[in-house]
Amino acid sequence: MTPVWRRHLIALACVWGAIALLFARDLGHMVEIWWNSSTFAHCLLIPPIIAWLVWQRWPELRGIAPRGWLPGLVVVAVGALGWLIGDVAGVGLARHFGLVIMLQGAVVVLMGPEVVRGVLFPLFYMLFTVPAGEELVPSLQTITAKMSMALLGLAGVPAHIEGIFITIPNGWFKVAEACSGVKFLVAMLAYSVLVANVCFRSWPRRIVFVAAALALSVLANGVRAWGTIYVAHLSDVSVAQGVDHVFYGWIFFGLIISVLMGAGWRYFDRPANTPWLTQPLSSVGDGVAVPVAASGVLALVAATWIWALYADREARPGSNHVALPAVSGWKVIRAEGDAVPWRPHFAGADRLLLNRYADARGRKVDFAVAIYANQVEGRELVGFGQGVIGPNSPWSWTNDDPAPANGRAFRITGPGDVERDVVVFYRVGDIMTGNEFRVKIETLKAKLTGGPRRGVAMIVTAPGEQGRDAVDAFLGQLGPLDALADRLAGQES
Repeated sequence: MTPVWRRHLIALACVWGAIALLFARDLGHMVEIWWNSSTFAHCLLIPPIIAWLVWQRWPELRGIAPRGWLPGLVVVAVGALGWLIGDVAGVGLARHFGLVIMLQGAVVVLMGPEVVRGVLFPLFYMLFTVPAGEELVPSLQTITAKMSMALLGLAGVPAHIEGIFITIPNGWFKVAEACSGVKFLVAMLAYSVLVANVCFRSWPRRIVFVAAALALSVLANGVRAWGTIYVAHLSDVSVAQGVDHVFYGWIFFGLIISVLMGAGWRYFDRPANTPWLTQPLSSVGDGVAVPVAASGVLALVAATWIWALYADREARPGSNHVALPAVSGWKVIRAEGDAVPWRPHFAGADRLLLNRYADARGRKVDFAVAIYANQVEGRELVGFGQGVIGPNSPWSWTNDDPAPANGRAFRITGPGDVERDVVVFYRVGDIMTGNEFRVKIETLKAKLTGGPRRGVAMIVTAPGEQGRDAVDAFLGQLGPLDALADRLAGQES
């Protein structure tokens, strides 16, 4: 290794080390997810794969000299901005992507465009270290349920579907998060992209291979879910669950990968002895000094870290002595007798209030309010597992309904076709909305600009066929929701 390479690699290692220290929380969170989540266990293999990819290219890389390249700071700035937005908005995925992009940007700044061109794919492949994909679970659950129903119809099995619940004569099934196929889809994406780079030279063939891999993953999972239900139809539910976890879990998807590789083998167009870099690399001009390049990266990431400290300053919670209001025509009653109990989930809320009300006609509603003085990661109005349906809840979203002004309405279903109508409102700063994305945007604006930072979620839900009628009647007597939210939050900012 030449002295120039050694100097630049040492500088890159130091800068990466500094970034890892500044953002140790996020780096540790990523590694924890790799280790503990079966969905992202394959991420543990990505760093050694990247090292292997770089090593394969090393004979061609060592013939050029790395150089400092300040325009690469744009990449670092993009990553820093993404991380900052994710931090103040409480979006872990954005923080993780931002961290990886900052690491990639450091390579661009400290190695220069010629070296980056030589390691472009390994650098891109770093993005697969980000544990992303669980956002697809609801969509994949719906697709899997509909595919299962179609195949059950072809097999002559009488079945009824309600959302993601499928009922057959001798049992009912829920297409749960673990049955959505997201684990295999995420791993297949990383695997197919690697194969496309290693085994193909033609871009059209690469694109077709990756697209076919993803389509086959979704199709295979639908067949797996159908097979589980069909076995239950022929025997019983307990036998089907055992078959699903053993055969349809690992063996079936192992066969799918074999089928994919077998079908693609004849179309591989990259011989084993083909150079990794199709065009020769050469150094172009002098770059900035290594200390200048490293200082530029460190200045950007340090400024981002300091700004995040300011944005995450604590806000004081309101009074402990808050209670849900008395509502004209409705009285508070005991919550009991539910076939499938319901309770919202708001982790880290400063206050979580829940009452059941009944009117003279016997209609019943549950009214829940969650109050946050300050939203940070793990303590936020909206997020995975937050809100109407918590982690491991027996309830599942079924469909959206006509929404009231500044709110969102939908129906949820529990085991045994038990249903509830739900209406949700969020108060963030001075905004009332039912849109979860807008909640994130308004929270982000408040943290970055110093605006009001309180957040309140208000949920009204009622069971049965008259659920929405009861909800609307209750809301009609509740009064202005924005004023109620502000009063319960104590007007904290």
